[in-house]
Amino acid sequence: MAAAAALARLEQKQPRARGPMSQESIRNQVRKELRAEATVSGSPEAPGTNMVPKPKEEGSTHPAVPAVCFTCPLTGATLRKDQRDAHIKEAILLHFSTDPVAASIMKIHTFNRDRDKVKLGVDTIAKYLDNICLHPEEEKYRKIKLQNRVFQVRLRPSLEGTHEFFEAIGFQKALLPVPDQEGPEEFYVLSEAALGQPQSLQTHKEQLLVAEPVRASLARQRRVFQPSPLASQFDLPGDFFNLTAEEIKREQRLRSEAVERLSVLRTKAMREREEQREMRRYTYTLLRVRFPDGCLLQGTFYARERVAALYAFVREALQSDWLPFELLASGGQKLSEEESLAFNECGLVPSALLTFSWDAAVLEDIKAAGAEPDSSILKPELLSVIEKLS
Repeated sequence: MAAAAALARLEQKQPRARGPMSQESIRNQVRKELRAEATVSGSPEAPGTNMVPKPKEEGSTHPAVPAVCFTCPLTGATLRKDQRDAHIKEAILLHFSTDPVAASIMKIHTFNRDRDKVKLGVDTIAKYLDNICLHPEEEKYRKIKLQNRVFQVRLRPSLEGTHEFFEAIGFQKALLPVPDQEGPEEFYVLSEAALGQPQSLQTHKEQLLVAEPVRASLARQRRVFQPSPLASQFDLPGDFFNLTAEEIKREQRLRSEAVERLSVLRTKAMREREEQREMRRYTYTLLRVRFPDGCLLQGTFYARERVAALYAFVREALQSDWLPFELLASGGQKLSEEESLAFNECGLVPSALLTFSWDAAVLEDIKAAGAEPDSSILKPELLSVIEKLS
């Protein structure tokens, strides 16, 4: 019985005969090709390169970055995505107590999402002010009839902030009689004090025309880490991917099906185009730069920002910020500061590890002069808050 059982186990281990062009053999070959391409090109499947990380699972205690955050330009507060709009609106409303003209302009451009309506409304207000400045002696231009069709369609009540702006620059509401009409109607009437300062009206008009919506800027969330073998591992929160939980599951399923799809004859160029389409799905990217001493500098960027933004970010952290340097992606690919390529066009999303090096020609000149570059590359204030990557 023991011999029979051993023989049965031995037979189970024998490989089954397969045809040379079977689907399984094709899939195995595709797997080998994918691994080979990943090793050479630094694709998301290559270990130690710009790996596509999984979103942070609940309970993860050491994310590479806690969340995608933004900075309010009015208060300097750091905000999550779900906080930024409400915070900015509140900050604009608080600004009315100190500068009502500026606050009303910000309200017009920020509270109203339809940019075409904003432009039409702003142009209409500018026309009212131009008429006053060009014809200061004509009383009719100092009054704006609120029931006027143009005013109703373009400004009231569809454009938030209009009333506050008119009041801030010197208009007051008044009920005035209308010829050939029984009852009075409501008008905005420019005060004598404001009429005596036409230059101020012109300035306010120009401020209104050139203003932009108040938007929170992406917070870099700069961090500096000690040398670590975990430098190429990224644990990102879910909102970093700009995907829902269902979309993430779908992405994982599509990845598992990739080998089956690639069993059909496809060129490398076709696969590269598919990878590019995937890279465009990401809104943000987390980038780390490794310095010669092993220290790591980390920051958050938009996926469509240009490489020059990373160079500027790194330069701000250097002690010798005047020395030229290079940034190398996986495989030794040099990222040029002058090129207008975006991170998603370079395959640096949603995360990547890059290498810093001083410009070789400059190093030669320094050595020829009998000097050495600073051993400590980063600014002392950054090294004073260095963290352990875990």
